[in-house]
Amino acid sequence: MMYNSKNHSQALRTMVTVAVFCAVSYICQFMFRIHVGFLTFDAKDAVMTVGAMLFGAPWGILMALLVSFLEMVTISETGWIGFFMNFLSSAAFAGLAALIYRRRRSMTGAILGLSAGVVAMTVLMILWNLLLTPLYMKTDIQTVVAMIPTLLLPFNLTKALLNAGLVLIFYKPISTALKKAKLVRGEVGSLHFSKASLFMLLLGLLLIAVCIVVFVLVMHGSFEWGYAAS
Repeated sequence: MMYNSKNHSQALRTMVTVAVFCAVSYICQFMFRIHVGFLTFDAKDAVMTVGAMLFGAPWGILMALLVSFLEMVTISETGWIGFFMNFLSSAAFAGLAALIYRRRRSMTGAILGLSAGVVAMTVLMILWNLLLTPLYMKTDIQTVVAMIPTLLLPFNLTKALLNAGLVLIFYKPISTALKKAKLVRGEVGSLHFSKASLFMLLLGLLLIAVCIVVFVLVMHGSFEWGYAAS
């Protein structure tokens, strides 16, 4: 078999770029969070999803695994329970969004992929909270079931929608920059706002605004900037 230096070089660039996405995802947990009860939102899933939409669903799942493991062994206080829940949440959202988008590379494909990711993340987190939260909080399952309509469902749905809004805003500029740097294959598009680009930007901003209002005014969440060690 003939050695193909071009493919090897591209594979190396992909691995390095994916590693950078992992690092940024991890750093997001130290920069900004929204706390609602014992649940926390940070932007790491949005970062991983952008990377997965650029490189493919398997890379998104790998990023979810690596970041969740790194979080478990460094800053998490929830051990293997938190690891599994973080991994499943991130992998479901990033993996499914990327799988659909890369089969249909269009505004419609992006919206369908992110919508599927929102549903998958929300449903999976409710199911896994039913299984694992009783162990984590040392309570009975009836208590967790009672939290579904008041906390678990609205929190996870809002979290997923906020991640989708961030992806809608940041995917195109990040994709264009990486293509210009030859870190991602594909034609380099411009950053001018076509009707589709403008629609996605406005939709992303709307989702972010609505989700923040829900987190703060409806669910009485609190913002935290920087990392405060416990």
